[in-house]
Amino acid sequence: MDELDPERSEQVFEDFKKAYTANQAIVEANRCLYCSDAPCITACPTGIDIPSFIRKISTRNTEGSARTIFASNILGMSCSRVCPVETLCVGDCVFNEMGVPPIQIGKLQRYATDMAFEKDWTFFEAGADTGKSVGIVGGGPAGLAAAHRLRRFGHAVTIYEKRDILGGLNTFGVAPYKMRADAALSEVEWVMSIGGITVEHGVTIPETYSWDDLLGKHEAIFLAFGLGPDTRLELPGSNLDGIVGAVDFIEDFKLKAMDLSAVKQAVVIGGGNTALDAVRELRGLGVPEVTLAYRGAEDQMGGYAHEWSAGKDEGVISAFNLQPVAYEGQGQVDGLRVVRTDADKKPIPGSAHTLPAQLVVLAVGQSKLGELVSDLDGVETKWGRVVTTESGQTGHPRVFAGGDCTNGGKEVVNGVAEGRDAAIAIHSMISEA
Repeated sequence: MDELDPERSEQVFEDFKKAYTANQAIVEANRCLYCSDAPCITACPTGIDIPSFIRKISTRNTEGSARTIFASNILGMSCSRVCPVETLCVGDCVFNEMGVPPIQIGKLQRYATDMAFEKDWTFFEAGADTGKSVGIVGGGPAGLAAAHRLRRFGHAVTIYEKRDILGGLNTFGVAPYKMRADAALSEVEWVMSIGGITVEHGVTIPETYSWDDLLGKHEAIFLAFGLGPDTRLELPGSNLDGIVGAVDFIEDFKLKAMDLSAVKQAVVIGGGNTALDAVRELRGLGVPEVTLAYRGAEDQMGGYAHEWSAGKDEGVISAFNLQPVAYEGQGQVDGLRVVRTDADKKPIPGSAHTLPAQLVVLAVGQSKLGELVSDLDGVETKWGRVVTTESGQTGHPRVFAGGDCTNGGKEVVNGVAEGRDAAIAIHSMISEA
C-alpha cells in the first residue's frame, strides 16, 4: 500500500453501513429462513449460496461461511460493501413480502469475509501447471476474478494494466463511505496471493503491444479494459476552470489530498449513480451547498432510490427539470446557467436562470473503448461495447471479454461474474486444444 498518499482526502469518510459485531451477526443469521429455493441466490449475479453461508455464521463456522462466499465470488469482500443489495439479494429476500425487515445479507457477507482477511484464511491454491497461458487486458474486478480462476485451473496468467496499481473501479472509483482505496488494495493482494499471476504495468494497446503480439504470447486473451474518460458536456464556457468530470473528481480525492475550501457551492449534473455518489462525497468533503441538477423529474433518475434518499438526508439540494445551457464565469466558473424543462424534458422558453457554483461536476456518463478492438479480427462492438456470447467469447475464438467493456458499466459483482465465467469458458477452450 506504499503507492497510496497517506494524506488523501477519502480518509475523512467513515463507513455508511457499520460492520456487525460477532453477536450482531449471529443474531441476524438466526433470523434467516434458509429457503431451499432462495430468491436471493438468483438475485446475486455471482450466484453465492446465500442461505448456506448465513447458516454457517449462525453455527459460528465463520471460516466455512467465507469459503462458501469466495467459492462463487473471489471479490466477496468488496462486493459485500459496494453491491446495491437493496436492489439485488436483500431486495429479493422473502421477508419483504411478509412485511418483515429483510435479512441484511451484505452485512453478513462483510462479517465473514472481513474475518477471513483478518485471520488470513486461504481457501484456494493454484492448479498443476498446464503449460498454457492467458493474457488479461485490465486489472479491475473482472480481470482479477478471471485471473484467479484461471490460476486455480493451473494456467499461467499475465495481467496487462495501464495504471501503476491494480483494482480498477474498486481502487479508483468506489465511494469511500462504501470502501476506501486501501481496502481495495488489500483485496488485490489477497487475490494475488494465489501466486503465479504476472503483472505488467504501464501497458497500453496498441502502443506497448499489438493484439497480434498478445495472441502470439498466449493461448487466449481476456479483455477487461473497462470504460473510458468522462463524457464532456460541451457548452459555452467549457474552457473555464472548475468544471470536472465525476470519475476524475472521485479518483483525485480518493488518491490525493484535495482542498475544496474555496468551494462554497457545487453543482453536480446528472441523475445516475455516479452523480449520486458525487453529491454525497462533496457534502462529506465539507462543501456547504451541493446541488444535484437533472434535466428530468425525480422519478426519472437512473440512480438508485436508496442512494438518493441518503443524499437528501445528508443535505443535498435537488434541482430537477433543469437543462444546463452554459457555464458562467471569468477564468473560473462561478455559475451554471440552466433552463427549466417540461415533462418531456424539453426546454421552457423564458425560464433561464443561474445556479451559483465554484465547482461543476459532470456525471453524464463515460466514453466506451470499443475502438481499441477495431483492428482485432472477428471482434465486434455495438454502441462502443464489445459483443460476446453468454460465456464471454467474442467473434474471435481465442478472445473473450467481460466487465464494463461489455456490459457498459454495471456493478462490480457483474464484472466478477463475467470474469469468472469467461475464465471457465477459456479453460474449456484451451484444454481441448
